Amino acid sequence: MLTSSGFDLWADGYDRDVGLSDESNLYPFAGYKAVLGLIFDTVMQKNAPAVLDLGFGTAVLTSRLYERGCRVFGQDFSPRMVEIASEKMPKAKLFCGDFSKGLSKELLENRYDFIIATYSLHHLTDEEKLPFIKKLLSLLNEGGCILIGDVAFEDRAALEACREDCGEGWDDEEYYFVASELKEHFPNLKFEKCSYCAGVVTIRK
Repeated sequence: MLTSSGFDLWADGYDRDVGLSDESNLYPFAGYKAVLGLIFDTVMQKNAPAVLDLGFGTAVLTSRLYERGCRVFGQDFSPRMVEIASEKMPKAKLFCGDFSKGLSKELLENRYDFIIATYSLHHLTDEEKLPFIKKLLSLLNEGGCILIGDVAFEDRAALEACREDCGEGWDDEEYYFVASELKEHFPNLKFEKCSYCAGVVTIRK
C-alpha cells in the first residue's frame, strides 16, 4: 500500500500512469475515464451543488466540477496532491489528512449535495467501509448522494475472476467493492459497471 510520501512521489506522473492503464484496458484503471464521466454527469444534474471529494488526488474530476460552478471541499493525505489541486481550484476548501482516521473538523461542520470518492476508498477494509459510509450519509443534505468510483464488482464471483486473470499483478493490500454485499447494508445502493474491473456505486440519502 502506498504511503502519503509514496503518493507525493507519484503525484506529478499520476495522471499519465492512470491514463495509460485505462487506454490499455488494464487493471486497475480500465474504465477510469468512464467512471469519472459518469460521476461528472450525475453531479452536473444539480445547479451549483456542494461537493466533498475524498482522496481528490490531482483533481482531475473535481477541477472540472469546480469550473462548472460547484462548491468544492476535499481531503487528501498527500501534501503534494493538495498543492496541485489547490493551484487548479484556488477557492476550494481543501484539507490534508488521512480520512480513514477521520475528516477535518471544518469538513464535518458542512453538509453536502454529493460526496464523491474515486479510487480512494479501497484502502479501507470491508469492515471499515460500513461505518465510514454511514458517517458520510449523515453529512449529506436531504436527497444527496454518495458516488464511489473505484475498482468494483457486481458480485464476489466477478471479483475472483478478475483476481485470477490478473495473477501476480493483483494488489492484495487493497479492498475492492462488491456491490451485492454492500447492498445488504444499503438497500437503495445502485451499481453501474464501467469496465471488467470498475464501476460506480451510488448510495442516496
